[in-house]
Amino acid sequence: MDHTKKTTSLIFVICMLIIGTMFGSLVGELIKLGIPDGVVKEVFLRSIDLMVGPGVLDLLMFSITLGFTVRINLIGLLGLTLAFYLLRYWR
Repeated sequence: MDHTKKTTSLIFVICMLIIGTMFGSLVGELIKLGIPDGVVKEVFLRSIDLMVGPGVLDLLMFSITLGFTVRINLIGLLGLTLAFYLLRYWR
């Protein structure tokens, strides 16, 4: 197998898993709006925040601040699992 094909395939898989996680987290946030407060909402929609930054690049005339936060909940992990399952049988 060609090296560029392996790299492209790996990047594709990683991107699809990230998209699955993001889609699941989005669905979880939408569900959060409709579920009344209680134990079910607490268990399924408790999230973990993974943060990078803020990093500051200070140039003489201006500065740039970069950073991001990833919020993952149980529904997001279900989206990751679904994306993995679809990738496994799609190929």
